[in-house]
Amino acid sequence: MRLCRFERQQTQQIGFFDDTSVIPLAAAAAKVGVSLPSIDGLTTALPGGSHRQTVQDIQQRLAQLPAGDLAALRVPTESVKLLVPVASPSKLLLLAGNYSKHIEEGGGKATERTQTFPYVFMKPPLTTLTNPGDPVRIPEVSPNHIDWELELGVIIGRTAKNVKEADALNYVAGYTVVNDISDRKFRPNPGRTQREKDGFFDWLHGKWHDTFCPMGPCVLPADELLDPQTLHMTLKVNGGIEQDGSTSEMVFPVAAIIEFISSFVTLVPGDIISTGTTSGVGHAKGKFLKVGDVMEAWIEQIGTLRSPVA
Repeated sequence: MRLCRFERQQTQQIGFFDDTSVIPLAAAAAKVGVSLPSIDGLTTALPGGSHRQTVQDIQQRLAQLPAGDLAALRVPTESVKLLVPVASPSKLLLLAGNYSKHIEEGGGKATERTQTFPYVFMKPPLTTLTNPGDPVRIPEVSPNHIDWELELGVIIGRTAKNVKEADALNYVAGYTVVNDISDRKFRPNPGRTQREKDGFFDWLHGKWHDTFCPMGPCVLPADELLDPQTLHMTLKVNGGIEQDGSTSEMVFPVAAIIEFISSFVTLVPGDIISTGTTSGVGHAKGKFLKVGDVMEAWIEQIGTLRSPVA
């Protein structure tokens, strides 16, 4: 079962998630007679976490409850505030150009995996991560070319250093939905003297605006997904499909990304890796976000991350 973080009655909790409702973990444990220790963060309830076995025990016992008892535990999602799955990750790492179709729609030429390496950049997690349902805010400093990027998010569950691709998925706690919002035409100081690296830093700084990384609404535990390279994914804006692809299109699959990053950076539980986007971004079509738009980023088996634009 998928897990989520949410706030209810001014208290942050962890629960089981099923699109229209949540089952608070503490209430579920009490109902099925399982002793639940205090859980500090969602990652402890996921693979690699100290409470994973307890959570699985609760899950198995819930499946045996009469339908009426199970229904009584459910709280409508409209009655809670969903939160980003990881409150304060130490690292928020993202991939650029990891889908050939996205490279090609931007005018580039796709390269074979053996001839290149993953392009990895970072966003400031505390100011870019945005709860499900909370607005992406168009920045006053550069409002006219704000774009969407649907991505599979990977949550690290165990400390990983020099991990090999064949073993890398054993270090994953779970998977979520990320929308890597981008400002395609951010140009600080338009009257500047041009320098060689200006274009790169324009692109990088355009990723960093506040609210530019919605994430959620939940986490699919890694031990419930055999292969993360099999997931259908779509992004809608105001109900119209803009992106329609599959995680099978990645140049570097999840395991290869973890091997690469962990070869020079120690990954710790709760770190987030967003794995790149498929084709269909607004920039390629001359379409950009405006106030009042609503994005729905969906990944098979995980769910829909809904983000209004303000």
